[in-house]
Amino acid sequence: MSDVLKKYLTADRSTRIQALRLTQSWQTGLAHQDLPPALVGLLGELTAASALLASNIKFDGSVVLQLQGNGPVRLIMVECTSALDLRATAHLREGATLPPGAGLQDMLNPDDQGRFTVMLDPSGRQAGATAYQGIVPLEGDTVAAVLEHYMKHSEQLDTRLWLAADGHACAGLLLQRMPGESTPAGAAEQTGGSNETWAHCTTLADTLKREELRTTDTDTLIRRLFWEDDLLVFPEQAVRWHCPCSRERVAGMLRTLGRPEIDSILAEQGHVHIACNFCGQPYDFDAVDCAALFADDSGSLQAPGSDSLH
Repeated sequence: MSDVLKKYLTADRSTRIQALRLTQSWQTGLAHQDLPPALVGLLGELTAASALLASNIKFDGSVVLQLQGNGPVRLIMVECTSALDLRATAHLREGATLPPGAGLQDMLNPDDQGRFTVMLDPSGRQAGATAYQGIVPLEGDTVAAVLEHYMKHSEQLDTRLWLAADGHACAGLLLQRMPGESTPAGAAEQTGGSNETWAHCTTLADTLKREELRTTDTDTLIRRLFWEDDLLVFPEQAVRWHCPCSRERVAGMLRTLGRPEIDSILAEQGHVHIACNFCGQPYDFDAVDCAALFADDSGSLQAPGSDSLH
């Protein structure tokens, strides 16, 4: 497993520590998305954060994080399932360019109308039922600051995040104070110890540099930061890129357009080109491929090529 998320708990069980560094899955996700480096960085940070948060949900489903505004970047969206299958996308407005040194607010929120959305979507949700959705103003100069603000005010959880990304890797470290379970008699003492542990861990993590987080493997990073601490170690979890688009699904969509429409596209362009609106994966159908879509009069789909999830 080349990309894994690792979890730890402090000895007093008051602070959760999670870390990951993604390379293979991240580069797979970027393979068909042509984005400016600054936007790659933002998308990567949100991707790392989504996996860190999704690993803690208590249901079978997914976490969707979305940054949206009226700047040159209209949308950044990441989805990660409870099994840590993730996908991510970002979209510039048509003709938009990013100014040199543009930050999150410059890209998404020049008019202070930007918003951050968190959606928790159970996989067994019945038709007509709505997923949980929280929407807050887009506050903070970094993805980490936006998420920390949301967790503090919407989830009432003390959470700190350190995130970094480029075209090669995206990485993140999460610290979260665990909900208190102390009895009234020992509440003051336990709270005092919890506060000390929280302050100790955040002070150590604040020494992290972005380049160090992005380039250092997780085991080395945790040893470097918490070498004096006894940590409870949990089984690591594999993280992978997964977009459910496939050649078969695209073929099914083309078939619903009908033969006259497909023939019209072939006459004009010589082939039918479709790219997944989420991950950018391209699919091409030539005249022979398109003919095969309608070859079975019984109505069953005859899709050429392999059905390859990516």
